[in-house]
Amino acid sequence: MGSNLKAVVLSVFLSTLLFSLVTSASNDRLVRIGLKKIKLDQNNRLAARLESKEAQAVRASVRKYHIRNSLGDSDKTDIVPLKNYLDAQYFGEIGIGTPPQIFTVIFDTGSSNLWVPSDKCFLSLACYFHSKYKSSESKTYKKNGTSAAIQYGSGAISGFFSYDDVKVGDLVVKSQEFIEATREPGVTFLVAKFDGLLGLGFQEISVGNATPLWYNMVEQGLIKEPVFSFWLNRKTEEEAGGELVFGGVDPNHFKGKHTFVPVTQKGYWQFDMGDVLIGRKPTGYCTGNCAAIADSGTSLMAGPTTVITMINQAIGANGVVSQECKAVVEQYGQTIIDLLVAEANPKKICSKIGLCTFDGARGVSIGIESVVDETSGKASGGLRDAMCPPCEMAVVWMQSQLKQNQTQEYVLTYVNELCDRVPSPMGESSVDCGKISNMPTVSFTIGGKVFDLTPQEYIMKVGEGPTAQCISGFMAMDIPPPRGPLWILGDVFMGRYHTIFDAGKLRVGFAEAA
Repeated sequence: MGSNLKAVVLSVFLSTLLFSLVTSASNDRLVRIGLKKIKLDQNNRLAARLESKEAQAVRASVRKYHIRNSLGDSDKTDIVPLKNYLDAQYFGEIGIGTPPQIFTVIFDTGSSNLWVPSDKCFLSLACYFHSKYKSSESKTYKKNGTSAAIQYGSGAISGFFSYDDVKVGDLVVKSQEFIEATREPGVTFLVAKFDGLLGLGFQEISVGNATPLWYNMVEQGLIKEPVFSFWLNRKTEEEAGGELVFGGVDPNHFKGKHTFVPVTQKGYWQFDMGDVLIGRKPTGYCTGNCAAIADSGTSLMAGPTTVITMINQAIGANGVVSQECKAVVEQYGQTIIDLLVAEANPKKICSKIGLCTFDGARGVSIGIESVVDETSGKASGGLRDAMCPPCEMAVVWMQSQLKQNQTQEYVLTYVNELCDRVPSPMGESSVDCGKISNMPTVSFTIGGKVFDLTPQEYIMKVGEGPTAQCISGFMAMDIPPPRGPLWILGDVFMGRYHTIFDAGKLRVGFAEAA
């Protein structure tokens, strides 16, 4: 994703990938790229550890097929098959220039720029391990030269804009503005097995206000409808990694009908989401609606720490002990329960007990210097500043359990357990592979419909046998208001649910993937 929200995209699940490509085309202008899978050697862990995960690569298959286009004529639809490794990240190929120079890119609905390494990248080691664009070898190159930089949180790229033709599947987009990256600092891009990113978000978040490639597809009449759709194949034993269809939908990739929700804020593909359920029980956190983003460039599901901690507790994930959280429960737990029972406004409780101030919508940190009250042993000032977020989490957790008619003693014990499950910021959580079958379903309410994820779908298993590791598909990411609280529904969700991005009607649709 762009800017500060894209902290996960480039730092999660990057490892060894080997592939071979064979292209077949049919007279309906649909193209499929055969892929090859190889299994990652379990001893090759260094690069994986640098970026948190290891994975498998893809094996080959070539097939011709025809797509019935439900949203337009078949000659106005284009498809880009994707490669998948361990359900972690999906890539496809594009060509830039004339003749086309081939690059492997992430098709990312959470950003809007296209960038690839430049042959003018001399000082970044990462550039020497990836394909580089050579403007001097393209007959259709046009100079721009405007400087550009994108900060992803886990890495940054900088360079300058250029124009050239871009081939995606069988389509050729003329004079597409893109970034030639001349700096790719850090480990992130060094171990990455993709060359660049192709953003499929809106122009509102495009660096330099560059026109996104899919806008130009529509403008140049290459696709009939401003629609594209993702099928991410989560069956790692199968040959196809997935498919991205421009201008239409492959009806063979989903079951039933899509549930559509309107885009609430252009930029990202953002929409309103209802409550999150754990084992069919509501958490109560998003009953008043949370914002959510469908993001093909993020491997996991990212959400507010409050709810991720509840999920971690339910699935037995190992997180990081939060001393501030336990201090809040010990010192203020009973007071919070009493205020909730007395039907006080939950959003004002932490300000009532002096851990936060209230800005009219939510608690905010007090932000003054720390002064320790030695007589009471309670924290004030800066320490209270640190205890504001844990207090707000405790209120949500306690409210959820009280609504389920749990005893006050049970509630305090439960919340103390949750404190042990608070995840590392932006970090992963591991689970016991032997207990997956006993883990609860985690569900998301979208457009009034409940979308389930089973433990087999939200747990990623790395390796086999006694050395296997199991990783939770949920990650904590706290986005402050007004943009947050925010959920990022990444590939874990989009793998289960075929996703349509409809710019013409400004909506996102989800249906069970076939």
